[in-house]
Amino acid sequence: MSPFPYKLVATDLDGTLLRADESVSDRTRDALAAAVAAGAAHIVVTGRSVPWTRHILDDLGYEGLAVCGQGAQVYHAGEHRLLTSVTLDRQLAGLALSKIEAEVGPLALAASRDGLDGEVLVSPGYRVQEGPLPVVPFEDPTELWSAPLNKLYIQHPTLSDDELASAARRTVGSLVDVVMAGPGIVEILPLGLTKATGLSLAARRLGVKAAETIAFGDMPNDVPMFGWAAHGVAMANAHDDLKSVADEVTASNEEDGIAVVLERLLAG
Repeated sequence: MSPFPYKLVATDLDGTLLRADESVSDRTRDALAAAVAAGAAHIVVTGRSVPWTRHILDDLGYEGLAVCGQGAQVYHAGEHRLLTSVTLDRQLAGLALSKIEAEVGPLALAASRDGLDGEVLVSPGYRVQEGPLPVVPFEDPTELWSAPLNKLYIQHPTLSDDELASAARRTVGSLVDVVMAGPGIVEILPLGLTKATGLSLAARRLGVKAAETIAFGDMPNDVPMFGWAAHGVAMANAHDDLKSVADEVTASNEEDGIAVVLERLLAG
């Protein structure tokens, strides 16, 4: 058996490591464990903030570093400790929102508050995905800005996710970053913040370089991570924008796409 060629395996969660029911198959768990046994570190890199990620990491028995909140947070799962956190300038975010709404009309909003237990606030009309993740409804707009935020979520009644992200990026791209992170999930982030930002910080803590990293993902918010890593693998179910920059495309998240690649690499 040849040595495993990477020192770091970076995996997105939704649509990549997780199946539709938020589980991880035994085959994928075994492949990741074998890569770790061969000397690689596994790191989760997700758009979810820490409060929406912890239960998954705990279920996996994951005790390493995780990059959460689109790169805003580096979290030590074993110690349940936030190591770094970047927040969104609320004044700048408010200006960006007003400019986007002037361009496309009223938006439904949600916001992720900073911290280990940061709440996700949702406005009337915001479509929340089904699942166990808690949200807090708000009616008074001043509530949105009353505490530090990692990011904002925006939805439009008629524009598609790609159309909304494109219009927002065109309108306020010099003020904030705008990413499409999944179905119904268009986010406003601090300018320059990406998954690659957080992954590079976490990798430095592990003593690992970009040239030693393989990354798996499925959405446009994974594009910077693929640009940073030596090898980017898109899932079969990935967005076309990510497939266009991937080094290879594997099977879907429902068909153990991560395991397919890791098993091949482990076998040499």
